[in-house]
Amino acid sequence: MTRVVAVSGSRRDGSYTREALKYALNAAADVGVDTDLIDLGAVDLPLYHPDEDEQGESADLMRRMREADGVLLGSPVYHGSYSSTFRSFHDYCSFEEYEDTVVGLLATAGGGSYGSTLEHMRSTVRGVHGYVVPNQVGIRKAYEKFEDRSEPATNGQPAYELVDEDIEQRIEKLGRTVAEHATQLSAGNSPFASE
Repeated sequence: MTRVVAVSGSRRDGSYTREALKYALNAAADVGVDTDLIDLGAVDLPLYHPDEDEQGESADLMRRMREADGVLLGSPVYHGSYSSTFRSFHDYCSFEEYEDTVVGLLATAGGGSYGSTLEHMRSTVRGVHGYVVPNQVGIRKAYEKFEDRSEPATNGQPAYELVDEDIEQRIEKLGRTVAEHATQLSAGNSPFASE
């Protein structure tokens, strides 16, 4: 069965990046794919060291990436780029993790700028042969887009409620797009016209 994994490049407890990715994963699941969430704030993954074969949970995390047909990558904006947490995780990845994999990108900003973060993520994913889908999601002033739920979230559901309908629709579309393209690609039918 087609599998889509989301990677949250935030270590913050109340991460809006992680919450947004849950919305995308739920939309992907509605298409009929298996989903998985790698929360980099909750795993043992030391800073990447090129002379070490395996560190912390790296072997398991890379296995989960290799098993994925589609990947949703999310990072908060740090100094106009992605987080160091995302960067270190991404350094563990190679062609093996991204070859023939559909990738969707998401960035959350405390302020108004996220364009360079998405651009940097896109460039590095292309560098390891991932297929980046054209639609991507940037969230400005993320703290204004989410509110606490009136009732506790159930398993797999976001802890915060998105209160911006346009952003919610764009996130869900990203999840569906990655799931649909990953399903086509895993069936041997490239969804990319240039192939």
